[in-house]
Formats: sequence, structure tokens, C-alpha cells
Amino acid sequence: MSAHGRVILGVTLTASLGGLLFGYDTAVISGAVSSIDVNFVEPMHLDETARNSLSGLTVSSALFGCVIGAIAAGWIATTFGRRRGMMAAAWLFLIGSIGSAVPELGLGPIGGMGAAALVPFNVYRVLGGIGVGIASMLCPMYIAEIAPRETRGRLVTCYQMAIVIGIIVVYFVNYLIAQLGDEAWVHARGWRWMLASEAVPAALFGALLLGVPESPRWLVARGRTDEALRVLRTTSPEPAASATLAEIRDSLVVATRPLLSFGWGVLVIGVSLSVFQQLVGINAVLYYAPRMFENMGASSNAALLQTVVVGAANMAFTVLALYWVDRHGRRPLLIAGSLMMAAAMCALGALFGRQSVGLGALVAVVAYTASFAFSWGPVVWVLLAELFPNSIKGRAMGTAVAAQWIANVLVSWSFRVLDGSSFLNAYFHHGFAYWVYGAMALLSAGFVWRWVPETKGHSLEAIQRFWPSRSGSSAG
Repeated sequence: MSAHGRVILGVTLTASLGGLLFGYDTAVISGAVSSIDVNFVEPMHLDETARNSLSGLTVSSALFGCVIGAIAAGWIATTFGRRRGMMAAAWLFLIGSIGSAVPELGLGPIGGMGAAALVPFNVYRVLGGIGVGIASMLCPMYIAEIAPRETRGRLVTCYQMAIVIGIIVVYFVNYLIAQLGDEAWVHARGWRWMLASEAVPAALFGALLLGVPESPRWLVARGRTDEALRVLRTTSPEPAASATLAEIRDSLVVATRPLLSFGWGVLVIGVSLSVFQQLVGINAVLYYAPRMFENMGASSNAALLQTVVVGAANMAFTVLALYWVDRHGRRPLLIAGSLMMAAAMCALGALFGRQSVGLGALVAVVAYTASFAFSWGPVVWVLLAELFPNSIKGRAMGTAVAAQWIANVLVSWSFRVLDGSSFLNAYFHHGFAYWVYGAMALLSAGFVWRWVPETKGHSLEAIQRFWPSRSGSSAG
């Protein structure tokens, strides 16, 4: 590998650690759901609907922070740069992980506050979620802005691979911690170790960011062209570095434009991709996988182990996306993944409805996860990093990612309510939500086929020309 290739790989892997923490932070709660209910929710003695709603909101509390972080990330990216924004996310990951593990710290005896600790617990989860929201926008943006066009899709897919690795690592960590004691020990102490374990990768992420350069596109936008050229020369040889600098400067004749300077189309497509990525139900499966397997009749420990199997399928098929995204393009992968997810979710809904949830249901879950892993998981992040013109990229990508997290909140909260509804379960036996996700997957295939352009092989500045500039626009 050339010196330029080593630099690109190094900064990609460092930025991808933000994805690992994204996956870790959002999935770590899966092992602690029952403990949170026992320690914080059940002592309130609420009725079924209120109990399920509060439990769902608690599990999803980090996602409210993700929305805040994603909204703020556009301003952070434009004002302070990609690198400093990622460093802020690392600190938030660290604080959120330690605080959620011991929410009573400084407020009362650890383990002795009962339901009163639910408020600080959620505050710390929201802080960690703000870190996730910032990282979820800045990390893939940074990788796309550093990467050469011919490998950009593959390198941005490394970010999704890191998310998947974070998820499977935390599933495995949760499983190992659960083996250290019985169920009572997990409810008393084990869940705290699960949440605190995130502090290790958070500290590593912050330390490694000290050695990465700033994005050359941000440097040019700030008038620091000499620094931008030095960065470009570390990632590509001359004359390619100078040519890229000239192309960036041409695209930034106006460094910052109103959000709708290129019309509604590009923004609507980006937001819709983000929302569909969540409406197909992936995070309901990832967050509640142990509960889903318990609904199938598995014991608590067996459910955690089966969750590791799902995570392994997620990782294996994300590896395929690394090879396919720059070879076959973005659109074919999205459409194929949508159709396969629809089939798997409808099969799972039917199996729950028939109360036949043995090996066939596990196969359907694995098939669904694999289909998402090679398509909507990585490819949406690639497209979000590619679609938006440089002069609106920070705010446009922030808007799209914020919409993604809002949809994530909706899906994660509603799954807990739907899956806990006695009325729905009398007819669908825990299968109703999966029929909904299958329908959303079919709609997502139609959306991509009709509206999403192919970006494979184009430079970021060439993709900008897909969207006619409305130079007279005054929309903000």
C-alpha cells in the first residue's frame, strides 16, 4: 500500500470509531431493558399502557439526544470543523456511558434511589445520544471528503461496518457480563457494567482524533487553501491534489448558500432515504432482539446468545457491501435489499401469527438483518455523504440525519407499545409490527426506483451538478 493509501486508511479507521460508538451506544441498552424495568419502571406501579410507554421512552431516550446532536452537527461542522466536532462527540460518549451506569452519582446512594434515578439516567442517555447524533453526521461526511472518488463508497461503508462491529461487540459484552451472575445480580449490578463498558472505546476515539487532519473541503470554505493543499497531498499524489483543490474551490465560489439553493429535490431525497432506513424496522430488531427471542420462547441467556448470531449476520453481510457498493452501484443494492427485507418481515409476521416461532423465525430475522446489512445500512450513509452540494452540505446533511433519528425514536417507541399491546397480541401474537415493517420495505423499493440517482464513480463536485443551482433563491 502506498503512503497515501496508508494515510487514507488511518483516518478512515479513526473516523469509523465514531460509527463503532454509534452502534455500541444505541445497542448497549438491549441487555439492560429488563433491569431498567425492574429498577426504575415497575416500582411506579403503572397500568399496562403507561408502563409500556414509559419503558419504550426510557429505552429510546438516547434517541432524543441523537436528534439534538444531528441538528447541531450541521452548525458544528460549518463553524468548528469536522475534526473538533468528532472530538466533542467522543467526550459526550464518555460522559454518557459513565453517567448512565451510575445515575445516582452525586445525588444519592448508588442503588438506593429506586425510580427517582430514572430522570438522571435518561439525562445521561440523552447526553450520549447527542454524541451519537453528532458522530452520525460528521464521521461519514469526513470520510467522504477525505476519500478518493474511486474508493469513496467502500471507505464510507467502513463507517457502517464499524456501527455493525459496535453492535455485535456490545451484544457479546452484554452476554459475557450476564454470565458473571444470576438474573438477580444482573438486575442489581450487571446492567451497570454493560453501560459503563462504552467508556473504553470512547476514550480511544478521543485519543486517536488528536492525530487526524481537518477536512480539506472545510479548510477551503474557511479560506485556508494552503492547509487544504497540504492535507490533499497526504492523501493523493500531484497533480491530482492540485486538481482536486481547484475543483473544490470552483464548487465553493459561494462558500455557504441558503439551504434550498439547489431546490427541494435533493433535500427531500436525502430526508426520505434517512426516514425509510428507520421505517423498515431495523432498530426495533436491534434494540429489542433479546425480547423478540424471549417472545419466541427462548430463555434470557439463550435470547442474548441468539442476538449475537443476528449481530454476526449483520457484520458478515456488511463486509459484502464493502465490495459491492463501488462495483454494482448504490441503487441496485437498495432495491434488492428492500425486496428481501419485505419478504423476511412478512414471513416473520406470519410465523408469529401462526405461533410457529422456532428455527424458521430465527432464519427470517437473520435474513432480514443480512438484507439490511448489504443495502440500507451502509448505502444510505454513502448517499447522504455524497448527495448534498458542498455549499449546503453541513445543514442539509444535518437535517437529513436529524430526520433519521426522529424516525428512529418513533419506531423504537412504537415497537414497545405495539409488542406489549394485549389487544394486538390477541390477533397477531406479537407479529403485527413486522407486517408494518414489511410494508415500509416495499414502499422504500419504489421510492429508490423512482427518485434516487446513481452516484457511483462521480466526484462530490460532479454530483453537485445533478441539482440545478437556484442562484436567486433566498430560502434559508
